[in-house]
Amino acid sequence: MSVPGNPVSSLSMALRWGDMDAYGHANNTVYFRFYEEARIVWLAELGLGKAEDPTGPVIIKTSATFLKELTHPASVVVETYADKAGTTSLDTYHLLKDADTGDVYTEGYAKIVWVDRTTRKSTPLPDTLKALAAR
Repeated sequence: MSVPGNPVSSLSMALRWGDMDAYGHANNTVYFRFYEEARIVWLAELGLGKAEDPTGPVIIKTSATFLKELTHPASVVVETYADKAGTTSLDTYHLLKDADTGDVYTEGYAKIVWVDRTTRKSTPLPDTLKALAAR
């Protein structure tokens, strides 16, 4: 399995027991939390997205394709990819993989729009992110 874009980040995390649902596997919301954490850490490493900054990211669209059941205990890796950059937005993709086997649990997507936190309107995407985009 592969997703479009340039690889920009990889983050390891553990599935917690409390992330499980009544069916004995990870609740679907957990996958989105993994993607979110990976994006936040990646942007922080770039020096972007701090709460006190006048501009920052907002997710306007997200999705996941569930490929394999994730159960506790598990260590996962979220790989993040930057794809198409627009004037104010960036398409990002994620692969959630088993840290030991490399099996892919999910493929994810999130469209980031950069916004002015005062006006609540879109603003130009930082050049740093444009440079990382695949196209």
